[in-house]
Amino acid sequence: QVELVESGGGLVQAGGSLRLSCAASGRTFSRYGMGWFRQAPGKEREFVAGMSSSGSNIPYANFVKGRFTIFRVNAKNTVYLQMNSLKPEDTAVYYCAARDWTATTKVSEYNYWGQGTQVTVSS
Repeated sequence: QVELVESGGGLVQAGGSLRLSCAASGRTFSRYGMGWFRQAPGKEREFVAGMSSSGSNIPYANFVKGRFTIFRVNAKNTVYLQMNSLKPEDTAVYYCAARDWTATTKVSEYNYWGQGTQVTVSS
């Protein structure tokens, strides 16, 4: 069992940056594959970025195009999403999720979810 708490969202102008954090409870954070997803109003939740327990990331969503970076600090039980060159279409609630060992792009394959953090990008 793991609990996830996201933070770092907010309002930013287009072209700006934000760093999202996802803090996990428990002492076994290092065994979890972690994913970042987002959900805009009226749209389905979609994959953004993922990183396995070993620290290797899986390919980012196409819309990221080199703007976002996922990384984790196991000593802090935290995974991060650094977002640069933000666009208005990046506006969404961002969620982190965990599953055993590997990361995938599918919402249904994650066992644990945070409550989400709102990111709003103004034009």
